[in-house]
Amino acid sequence: MTLATFHIDMHDDNCLLNLAGDWQLGQAPLGADICAELPSNCQSITLITTELSHWDSSLAIALLQLSRWCEQKKIPLDTQQTPQGLQQLLQLATDVPVYQPTNDGAIGGLWPTLRRSLIKQGLQVHDGLVFVGDCTLVLGRWLGGKARTRRSDIVFFIEQAGPKGLAIVTLISLLVGMILAYLGSVQLRQLGAQVYVANLVAIGMVREMGALMTGVIMAGRTGAAYAAQLGTMQVNEEIDALRVMGIPTMEFLVLPRLLALIFIMPLMCIYSDVIGMIGGALVANGMGVSYTQYILQTQVAIDWVDISTGLIKSLIFGFLIAIAGCQAGLLCGRDSNAVGLATTHAVVKAIVFLVVSDAALNILYDKLGI
Repeated sequence: MTLATFHIDMHDDNCLLNLAGDWQLGQAPLGADICAELPSNCQSITLITTELSHWDSSLAIALLQLSRWCEQKKIPLDTQQTPQGLQQLLQLATDVPVYQPTNDGAIGGLWPTLRRSLIKQGLQVHDGLVFVGDCTLVLGRWLGGKARTRRSDIVFFIEQAGPKGLAIVTLISLLVGMILAYLGSVQLRQLGAQVYVANLVAIGMVREMGALMTGVIMAGRTGAAYAAQLGTMQVNEEIDALRVMGIPTMEFLVLPRLLALIFIMPLMCIYSDVIGMIGGALVANGMGVSYTQYILQTQVAIDWVDISTGLIKSLIFGFLIAIAGCQAGLLCGRDSNAVGLATTHAVVKAIVFLVVSDAALNILYDKLGI
């Protein structure tokens, strides 16, 4: 193995750069060393490799650094006498421009970034409204008996969303009921009105917390599952295969999931209301209110109007959760990272939908006097 060397010969204003020896990793000179030896009056450079024995990527790296130095100095570099493989490597390396960091975080890039963000958000709102319209149409076709979907799929998704989610709904609802009762009893006990804890818990659970907490649980559990399932199908190109076979994806994939949540949410809401009031009864009993007093006061506190307001909320929440999960899954990318992002977007969008729709319904109920 001979030592890697280079020497420079001047021919008028042209530098003849002669490369000799074995240019291999660990012993080859650097491109900066070559650039430092070039004379200041050099107007062009010609590479000569007649004495070159063996070479590897170290020579390509050194010549790439020399090529970029020549570009900065606007000096022509002739590589015609180099090996063909080396010329191809240099061509591949120079075809891709050097990465230049952008200045998007500066003040000058604020408006373009804001504009792109607004356009992106506008397109997402447009796509969401279109998907809501598609879901409404497919739901109308199902009510008219024209939608092609399997009952077994609907039953399967009802089972996944309902009975298999009872444990977490029970735990959360029981704790929420106990928290409401405890917070209310702390204030009511000062007035000697502990019995009205039943009113607080019953109205709070039936009109608000039952539907809302069940919706949050379903968004994190069922909505995320819908997004992950459909996103995985998108990655595996199963949805494309269904479309090629002429199977409507809205009816075959979205409709069963949509119907499952619409059917199960009111039932889960009622169950959550009952469990929450049981939790309130446990706390109230510890404050000196008997179970009989609690039940009688609960019957006085709520009526069917209160119950119906919560059930209407649960129906709308179920519709919105299914839309958020299914849309995120259908718009998923083609890699595993996209599935995770789709699941995250589904949960976030579903919770935002719940909060906004809950506020809108409360304002509507207030205007209607219910």
